[in-house]
Amino acid sequence: MSRECPYCESRPSAVEPPSQSAGSPSARRDDAPARNGHAAERRIVLVGNPNVGKSSLFNAMLGMHARVMNAPGTTVLLEYGTLARHDGHWNVIDTPGTYSLLPMSPDEKVTSKAVLGLDGAPRPDLMVAVLDATSMSRSLYLLSMVREIGVPLVVALTMNDLARRRSCGIDPSALSKALGGVDVVEVDGRTGAGLPELEDAIERGLARSSVTQADGHVPSEEGLSSWVRSNADRRFDWVAGILSRTSSTRPPRVTASDRIDALLLSPWFGIPAFLVVMYIVFEATTTVAGPIQDWIDVTLRAWLTAGVEGLFSLGGPQALSGWPHSLIVDGVLDGVISVATFIPPMGIMFLLLSILEDSGYLARAAFVMDRAMRALGLDGKAFLPIVVGFGCNLPALAATRSLEDSRQRILVGMLIPFTSCSARLSVYMVLAYAFFQRNAGLVIFLMYVASILLILLVGVALRHTVFHGLRPEPFAMSLPSYQMPKAVTTLRSVGTRLWGFIRGASGIIVTVIVLMWLLQGIPATAGAGSFGDVEDVHDSLYGTVADAVAPVFAPAGFDDWHASAALITGFVAKEVVVGSMSQSYNIDEDDSSSQTDQSGGTLGESIRRSFDASSDGHGRATAIAFLLFVLAYTPCLATVAELRRQFGTRVMGATVVLGLVVAYALAMAAFQLLRLVL
Repeated sequence: MSRECPYCESRPSAVEPPSQSAGSPSARRDDAPARNGHAAERRIVLVGNPNVGKSSLFNAMLGMHARVMNAPGTTVLLEYGTLARHDGHWNVIDTPGTYSLLPMSPDEKVTSKAVLGLDGAPRPDLMVAVLDATSMSRSLYLLSMVREIGVPLVVALTMNDLARRRSCGIDPSALSKALGGVDVVEVDGRTGAGLPELEDAIERGLARSSVTQADGHVPSEEGLSSWVRSNADRRFDWVAGILSRTSSTRPPRVTASDRIDALLLSPWFGIPAFLVVMYIVFEATTTVAGPIQDWIDVTLRAWLTAGVEGLFSLGGPQALSGWPHSLIVDGVLDGVISVATFIPPMGIMFLLLSILEDSGYLARAAFVMDRAMRALGLDGKAFLPIVVGFGCNLPALAATRSLEDSRQRILVGMLIPFTSCSARLSVYMVLAYAFFQRNAGLVIFLMYVASILLILLVGVALRHTVFHGLRPEPFAMSLPSYQMPKAVTTLRSVGTRLWGFIRGASGIIVTVIVLMWLLQGIPATAGAGSFGDVEDVHDSLYGTVADAVAPVFAPAGFDDWHASAALITGFVAKEVVVGSMSQSYNIDEDDSSSQTDQSGGTLGESIRRSFDASSDGHGRATAIAFLLFVLAYTPCLATVAELRRQFGTRVMGATVVLGLVVAYALAMAAFQLLRLVL
């Protein structure tokens, strides 16, 4: 992403540190204020294993000051933010979880570069190593590598309350003494406990680093593997020594988490329980968000429209009928409302994801569904976004952030548009009742079956081509203990993610909707009306474009401008496909209200006549081809914007092209085969 951030910005260096290999002499850390060029701006990097509470700690520290970005040259998501302090600013970066500085995935490679300052990444001024008190051996092994680098270090000890319940709590003072005086602060990112003490420790560490120089080994990227492997035995001995001086000798007792896991991790109970959780998530993102979306789309739109018209009425009746009024109401306001309608499902999804993740259940869900997802080269966590996609593709893309491997994240992100979101249902209903009447329910059901088959087929195809070599590693993960999420921290995290979506997606959505208004407002034939006041949409530039596009769909049976106009509008949102058809057939709102009636209604009759004419009497085959095209092609503009925000322009473009190619091939094949039998 091109947005400036403290991770990827390039600053001049007073002294360029030489590359160090595993056997090279110790590298002396250059003076931080001189290197940064500004004594009051410092870089703080958070590093730790997966599921140690690092992201909760980061969100508690940064709150709404946090942002999400892609690491330079990758699709790996990082969170960063700036804290204003009395002595300047701290640029804080939350890195992906890792067990070692020797990277095994793109995500771990980003962490390694950020910690070691490799490949042009600036070295941190201080690192906060986040250690899980319930899994100290894994956390200390990573710490053993981090401490050798020579960067000032502070340890944040998380989940110590859970460790005490297991009779294996860690004494921060004893751990600090064992680590040679490194500041150790017990923290809880869910409640904010220990944050002031942690910030004081960071401040002391930065103050010491400004007057002293720490010695440490800084391996080059080529020498990283040798550095990690050659010193492995010594590090294990060091970890064992630290554990012997700090850990309790009493055996850990069986906890409530252990008893719950005996049920939730079993295949007989765990999978049905997971499906129930997914059903709740699916219902919440559709049923609960639906009334809020309707209120925004109807009531709030009416209020804002009335306000705009009140302002324009001050200029007289001519102002209300002019194109500026139409631009504001039908262009800008429509775009703003479109963005606002996606906030409820996004907010609900972010809330549920935070609860599932902070409670510890998301790791269990990955475990129980892992075997089912391996056919696509994915692990169990990938099942959650795909299921959510059947409610709405947009929050489903947000759910991909739970995947730790960036290649898996991209693959799932490219598959989500093929999940049949609820917005497509209105199109299914109109055409199914218009052409199949008594069998309409079966046709709608088969569309969802087709969506599942399409996900499997496209997923297997992508895995053996673009994602060749993507294979899930043998499944092993640390299961965090169950915890009760804290409301303040959870809501703060939800607010941060929602604001990131609004900031990243609103611009492109509003811009494209205004462009659509412009096309529909430019008269293309004589007597069509004036700019911004075209009575028949077919006489506008939009209708001309639809006429030009229509012949492309002749092999699929719907060489008709009404269909192509609806598909163009459907690129903005699938909810408006039926409305676009009503508008193109000049069916007024009262008549189109019967569009989902089982008799087909006025709109259904018009579509039947058009499809029969464009397909030489094979209207039912054309209807199925059109439904399959609606299922497979680009879901909506908001989803496209979110694809770009999360994965970049390249992945977004590839996903859009893939959807169009698959949709066209599927529609054409379906029509050519079905016209022989229907």
